Amino acid sequence: MATIYDVARRAQVSAATVSRVLNGRQTVDPLLAERVLDAVAELGYRRNAVARNLRKRQTSLWTVIISDVQNPFFTSLVRGVEDVASAAGYSVALCNSDENPEKESNYIAVALAEQAAGLIISPSSRHIEDLNLLAETGCPVVMVDRELKGVHGDSVLVDNEHGAEMATSHLIDQGYQQIACITGPRRLSTATQRLRGYREALRAAGRPVDEALVRMSNFREHGGYKAMASLLDEGAAPDAVFTANNLMTVGAMECLAERGLSIPGDVAVVGFDELPWADLVRPSITTVAQPTYDEGRAAAELLAKRIAQPDRKLTRVTLHTELRVRASSTPLPRQG
Repeated sequence: MATIYDVARRAQVSAATVSRVLNGRQTVDPLLAERVLDAVAELGYRRNAVARNLRKRQTSLWTVIISDVQNPFFTSLVRGVEDVASAAGYSVALCNSDENPEKESNYIAVALAEQAAGLIISPSSRHIEDLNLLAETGCPVVMVDRELKGVHGDSVLVDNEHGAEMATSHLIDQGYQQIACITGPRRLSTATQRLRGYREALRAAGRPVDEALVRMSNFREHGGYKAMASLLDEGAAPDAVFTANNLMTVGAMECLAERGLSIPGDVAVVGFDELPWADLVRPSITTVAQPTYDEGRAAAELLAKRIAQPDRKLTRVTLHTELRVRASSTPLPRQG
């Protein structure tokens, strides 16, 4: 028997788009809707009327979609979610979108099909309509770490801009002149907010913002590596770098090590997100730490409140970051 995912593959759309078409939503492009209906006819797909009629009888399951399961940032965050969910009588299903918008859309469709009681998500895409579809069918949405404007849901964030400003100001105060910034994709709120904080710190110090020192890559280790290599190969000559997440910090440091450049002697490093081993390596790594466990707890508490009070006012919680200064950003004493 054909499934909604078979229809999505045949029509070359997301499973969430198929759900919208089959539920009569008018927000789908007519050409896409026609492709979906053609695929339904070709495959002989039949919706489960029993499941449709039971849509309002939600389960005790929370779906949590994170953008990168390999990122240690999410380990503590998900633990915070789980602790609250368990105490409230809910189970948690963890999904990894892998920074892939299509995978994210498919997991959202699963949450809809499985009648999840609620969704907590660190968005990897700009698919606002997918998340709003959940909210419209009675499945509340809480965004964590990242936010999407236009989504009808609560959110838990950190002061990304201020954290990046603290990191960059610290490097300025240490006397570094050519401070580079490696950040994530423009589509992600965390990437643009941290870049904004970097720029603001330079302006506040009366320094020009040199766009030749800015790189936008992906929030992965190889993204940090490639961005650092680009800065070095294209003659930007940074004497310090602010990297906008933990995995990018690792990649940038790998690149510097391969090039025979010392930290902080040749290039100082400050990363956003704490690293579990930041105090153990030499030099130890200066980081902007987030209260990750508290982020998870706050997101779960908002979800529980939304389930209990569906009509309550939307809430946006912003938690504080902390600059933890270590050896990677402290200039080495001059010899002689």
